[in-house]
Amino acid sequence: MKVLYVSDLDGTLLRSDEKTSVYTNQVINELTEKGMLFSYATARSFSTATKVTKGLNAPIPIITYNGAVILKNDTYDIIAKNTFTGEEKDEILNVLLSRTVYPIVYAFISEKEKFSYVPKKCNAATREFLLTRKGDARDNPVELISDLGMGDVFYFTCIDEYEKLEPLYFEFKEKYHCIFQKDIYSGEQWLEIVPKSVSKANAILQLKEYLGIDYIIAFGDGKNDIDMFEIADEAYAVENAVDELKALATGVIGSNDSDGVAKWLEERSGIL
Repeated sequence: MKVLYVSDLDGTLLRSDEKTSVYTNQVINELTEKGMLFSYATARSFSTATKVTKGLNAPIPIITYNGAVILKNDTYDIIAKNTFTGEEKDEILNVLLSRTVYPIVYAFISEKEKFSYVPKKCNAATREFLLTRKGDARDNPVELISDLGMGDVFYFTCIDEYEKLEPLYFEFKEKYHCIFQKDIYSGEQWLEIVPKSVSKANAILQLKEYLGIDYIIAFGDGKNDIDMFEIADEAYAVENAVDELKALATGVIGSNDSDGVAKWLEERSGIL
């Protein structure tokens, strides 16, 4: 039986310092070398995901932007990407801007991944986030609001007050896939919008078909991992997971700060 092990990243595979531990890297590198099929699914981009998993060198497929883009972590070859139509992109931008919410817009522009924003319109929370991306090759500040929609857009990130973002979540959630939650590191309220077909679950199903997988085992910690748990054959919540996810889990394993996923994989494999 061909099994795919897939883990959430922040709060699950990463420790609270936003890094994978030396132990986690070692376990996954060695097990994948011996034939284990492993992937991780994250809201992060390829660029930031590979930085925080430095040392995890196994050639694996990774699910980024909550399922919008799937690619190989060793070659950057894209396995699948899902973008908005022109009409969808324009609709979302028009509504956001009419409510004075100025997003960070992720797109493929001339086949290169970029994130666009209008610096003079960014609020303090958005500016703080952008500081963490200083020097990023994808950085694409624009002067005109009309330039936010450049390229093939696949992801909108809005960082703003809860009261401003909540009505937008309810307005968009039936038509698009929306993630409305507080960032686990900054505590800021985020609204992320991706095409309706995009989710961690759908990306895993795409990988299942691409790799010829028979059985899926998932690991997670947050509400945005619920859809992933629902399509998995087995699903394990880390000890620090939210109660809603634990209620769906096959079992509860050690926390992210105790390398719960890697320890479970090591014990299950009986190889190391």
